[in-house]
Amino acid sequence: MNGKFFDLKKEKQDRMINAALKVFALHGYRHASTDDIVREAAISKGLLFHYFESKLGVYAFVYDYSVRYMTLELSTVMDIKETEPFELLKLQEEARMHAMRGYPYMQQFLNRSLTEDVNEALVAIEEKRAVLQEAYEQIHNRMDFSGLPADVDGNKLCKMLDFTIKGLMSERFAEDSFQPEMLYKEITDYLEMMKKLTYK
Repeated sequence: MNGKFFDLKKEKQDRMINAALKVFALHGYRHASTDDIVREAAISKGLLFHYFESKLGVYAFVYDYSVRYMTLELSTVMDIKETEPFELLKLQEEARMHAMRGYPYMQQFLNRSLTEDVNEALVAIEEKRAVLQEAYEQIHNRMDFSGLPADVDGNKLCKMLDFTIKGLMSERFAEDSFQPEMLYKEITDYLEMMKKLTYK
């Protein structure tokens, strides 16, 4: 992590982080511009490069920061002895909601990074990507699918729900109506509906 950056006031740190998360989430690494980041953060380009040196430096930093922040939130899920798949997914989304209260574009940024195709960006985040993936796998491995109907494949069900959750999030951002608590409520409504349909 960038020690110099954390000497800044927290408000300025968050402004820069949120600006970078938003620009990379909306445009991906290839089309993201440091001009857009500094405009969004209301800072000079010289200040951005003083702390991060390059666009790749900014990208690697905010990815590392996002993984650390998100895995910390997800660790609360690990401490709860829940094993029912739908309830675990609700807890997972609650952890994401907590992260997005302070960093609204964090999850969108992490989702976008999954389809990143620029080699230098992929290399820069490879190690941290594995860390986040492991956190989600730990949650998934806790899921007890034995209570599901015999004709329901638990892994396919989770994959379908993941697509639904990502779609809802993308839709809310596209409408420019994103509020973490409202999105969480909408996601949990879908999860509850699917739970009733699955176990009926």
